[in-house]
Amino acid sequence: MSKILDVVIIGAGVSGIGMACRLKTEQPNKSFLVLERRQRIGGTWDLFRYPGVRSDSDMFTYGFQFKPWRDYRTLADGSSIRNYLGDAARDFGVADRIEYGIHCTAADWDSQAQLWTISATHEPSGEKRSFQARFVVSAQGYYNYDQGYRPTFRGEDQFMGQIIHPQQWPENLDYTGKKVVVIGSGATAVTLVPSMAEKAAKVTMLQRSPTYIFSLPGWDRMTQVLDKVLPDGWSFAIARKRNLEIWQTTYQLCKRFPKAMRRFFVGQAKRHLGERYTDKDFNPQYEPWDQRLCAVPNANLFTAIRGGRADVVTDGIERFTENGIRLVSGRTLQADIIVTATGLQVQMFGGMALSVDGAPYKTAEKMSYKSVLLQDLPNFAWIFGYINLSWTMKADMSSLYLCRLFKHMDQNGQAVVIPRDRQNAQLDSSVLDQLSAGYVQRAKHLLPRQGKVMPWIVRHNYQEDREMMLRTDIADPAHLETQPPRPASTQPEPLRRAA
Repeated sequence: MSKILDVVIIGAGVSGIGMACRLKTEQPNKSFLVLERRQRIGGTWDLFRYPGVRSDSDMFTYGFQFKPWRDYRTLADGSSIRNYLGDAARDFGVADRIEYGIHCTAADWDSQAQLWTISATHEPSGEKRSFQARFVVSAQGYYNYDQGYRPTFRGEDQFMGQIIHPQQWPENLDYTGKKVVVIGSGATAVTLVPSMAEKAAKVTMLQRSPTYIFSLPGWDRMTQVLDKVLPDGWSFAIARKRNLEIWQTTYQLCKRFPKAMRRFFVGQAKRHLGERYTDKDFNPQYEPWDQRLCAVPNANLFTAIRGGRADVVTDGIERFTENGIRLVSGRTLQADIIVTATGLQVQMFGGMALSVDGAPYKTAEKMSYKSVLLQDLPNFAWIFGYINLSWTMKADMSSLYLCRLFKHMDQNGQAVVIPRDRQNAQLDSSVLDQLSAGYVQRAKHLLPRQGKVMPWIVRHNYQEDREMMLRTDIADPAHLETQPPRPASTQPEPLRRAA
């Protein structure tokens, strides 16, 4: 017989492990479980196995504040990040709080019992399971793990080679000496191209339009030097603060002086590419930070192009042929392997259906309170990171805010908290409308709405969010409805759950 938990965290990626570590440290008396669909820690970093998979944020800010990244690599590979998360779980004593293979399909709030009931399937056995908790934290990210965005191309059934989406990368794929076309120009494509170019005969990045690509040093020599002369940990704290300031300043400059920043990014591409540079391939039509910037370590993409091992083609796809792709311009690209790095497919809460007393909860008709709680949804949090800084910077603040909230509720005899909009604050735009990326625009009908006044505005400003989440009072009677515990006689019996 399972007991009623204080908190259920869904997802054992960077957000879920961070939340579990904070909860164990800040609220050690809380009972909790982490439910993870996959068979090990890592989330995104366990799912993606394509060549060269790595972070696109610097690791000093992507790593946890409570467990500094102790490496000098600026952009780390996926397996290193997965190992780092595993170490964090063990170091903070949460590894034994994770249940694997649990696919959460539905969660219903019972107002009378003041409890969430989560319906799930243990995928290895097919067994149905249920969990009950007073509070649910969704750390599942915002995209579909089962399937990426994959448009259908004319004639693709005629192609004689392999067609691969990076989200379903075949194990032990041998592309040595093969001609590869990578469709896309985002973070996945700019990672794949230089990595595959090391063994492939030729790799072509086929894009409809260019992306802002800039180079970062792959190795932080300044931190390495400082680490030899400063007390333990100081150099990594300095690197974290330094990189945070750099990223924030870069974003602000892009928004205030887009023309100047365009010249900066395009100028960097020109310097690295020399005669291989063309405006058509490397000067985007949109302004900097209308979409995420693509970082590459040590200019590796530019080096592969300049060295002739890779190239970039900006054109439309007319159809697939037996041996490659025919472009709108009439040109044909020969290919043995075509990689469709065409993006993500947004999915809220891992596809888990939410309801309150049996009534479906419509996320896209609601707002987000302080970027963490959801309007009209009792005792439920959604951890959502930054789009202009490392994801973890905001995810960790969200975890700390929730720990503050739990402490406040306990001290004030509150069992339930529900954000309410009494100001008619909702806008038509979604919380990600400031990005023009295709996956965002395709998902406008799924995402929460943006608000026009605080605390319903989802901002991407670290300093302002830090003030809102970590320093302002938790008590907010104007926006937070609270309820005391119901008499014990009304509490339900715990659900039976198979071992």
